[in-house]
Order: sequence, then structure tokens, then C-alpha cells
Amino acid sequence: MFEIIDKQRLAAGVFRYVVQAPEIAKKAKAGQFVILRLNEHGERFPITIADWDSGQGTLTLFVQAIGKTSIEMSLLHGGDSILDLVGPLGLATEIENFGTVALVGGGFGIAAIHPIARELTQAGNKTISIMGSRNRDLLLMQDEMKKVSSEVRVATDDGSLGTEGLVTDVLNDMIDKGEIIDRVIAIGPLVMMKAVSELTRPLKIQTRVSLNPIMVDGTGMCGACRVTVGSEMKFACVDGPEFDGHRVDFDGLINRLKTYRPEEKKSLDQFSQVVDDECRLGNL
Repeated sequence: MFEIIDKQRLAAGVFRYVVQAPEIAKKAKAGQFVILRLNEHGERFPITIADWDSGQGTLTLFVQAIGKTSIEMSLLHGGDSILDLVGPLGLATEIENFGTVALVGGGFGIAAIHPIARELTQAGNKTISIMGSRNRDLLLMQDEMKKVSSEVRVATDDGSLGTEGLVTDVLNDMIDKGEIIDRVIAIGPLVMMKAVSELTRPLKIQTRVSLNPIMVDGTGMCGACRVTVGSEMKFACVDGPEFDGHRVDFDGLINRLKTYRPEEKKSLDQFSQVVDDECRLGNL
């Protein structure tokens, strides 16, 4: 069992958890993830490690309550426990002095970008973190990102903070102005990572993306997280989660992620009914 030490509500449906997991915290590296199972009847689902404290033995995880399991987790509080927490999984981000690195984080991708920005900055890079969300209320980790980045630039869909538009608009503006970018790391929705990769492709700027598709066992045995990279089939959980964005078959991956939408909706509807019943009975 892994105890939740702290829980904070950051915005509607957005939560930050600090979880006691000393053995994982000792070995965690930027770019890696964990797989959780809330209880013996729960599904396994991956979450990128946003931060860790090896001294305190804790992990920091961000959760958005949008599906059955994430909503179920949002009902947990400090003092509650998670049944299974496996990790750190996946290959760590390559850290060296590349020069100037643009780190593009969309939505919850910002949490995954955070430790990568920190490590790259410490390695001597000029790190420009481009953060994007629908509005200012949903923009995560603004203060934390300023501490670990050389610069922070913001885009919001509604223009409530920073540039009105998308993170790709900010990146494109940098390119148009002739700013030198030696490497790009993009983490967020698949459509965003695809757009970033298409933007940097003609300029041949090395672009890394982090793929977090359907995962079950996290060991490469089930094949659920397979993705075509170039002419090869890869497994995101063991070969990734980071890949060359210019070689990823994003269209194929996006189509595959639609496969279980009917089952996901059914599961959410059933769980929502249980929650509603418990609320009426005064149990929640």
C-alpha cells in the first residue's frame, strides 16, 4: 500500500498528489512514469512522474478527473492509500548539454516537462519552456517551471494569460524570429505533439515526444502500447516513452486510442451511477 501524504485541488477536476513511495523515489529519473492500481478491482493506468524527493521518499503526481479511474482517484484524500504503484518505468530522458532546448508542454504535459527542464538546465542548457492550456486557471506549475527553466513562455486558448493561441504558435514565432533552437521536447496531447513535430520537421530540429498510450502491464508483454516508429514496431512502456517525433506514426496511434472508447464510456457511466447512489445515501 502506498499512502497519499498530501492532496491539493488546483482547479476544477485537477489534483496534485504527493505519495509515499521511497523505493521508487530513490531511482526515479526525468521522463519516467509509474503505473497505478487503486484497488483490487481497479484498472492499471500510467502517470508520468512530475517530481520526486528521494530524501522524503515521495513522488508528486498530477491527475485530471476525466475518466472512471481518474475520477475514482480524485475521491481519495490525504491518509488514503493506493494498492499498487509500480515504477519507475520507461527509459529516462537523454540529458546532456545540447545548447538551447525548447520544452513544449500542453495541459498535463507540463507536469512531465518539469523534471526534464530541471535536469537540462542543470546540465548547462538554455531551456525555454513553452506552457499551454485552455485558460489561465488550468495552467499548471507556473512557479515551479520558472524555477527550473531559463525562460518561460505561456499560451492560452482564450488569451487569459500570455499569447492567445497554441503552444505551436509560440514555437513558430520563435522560429520565424530566427531564434536558435537545438532540440525540442514536446509532451501533451497527441495532436499537439504531432503539430510540433510537423513544425520542426522541415527545419530538421531534433524533436522528442513522450507517448503515453494504452498501457496495461508496463513490461512490453501485452503489446497494448505498441506504436510504429519509422518502419519498426515499438512498445512505449519499455522502448520509450520518448521517441523521435519525426518518425512516429501519430495517425495510427490516434486511431488506435479510439478503440476502447465505448467500453470507457460504459465504465464511466456505471461508476458515476454508483457515486450518485452513494452521495444520496450520505456515504460520500
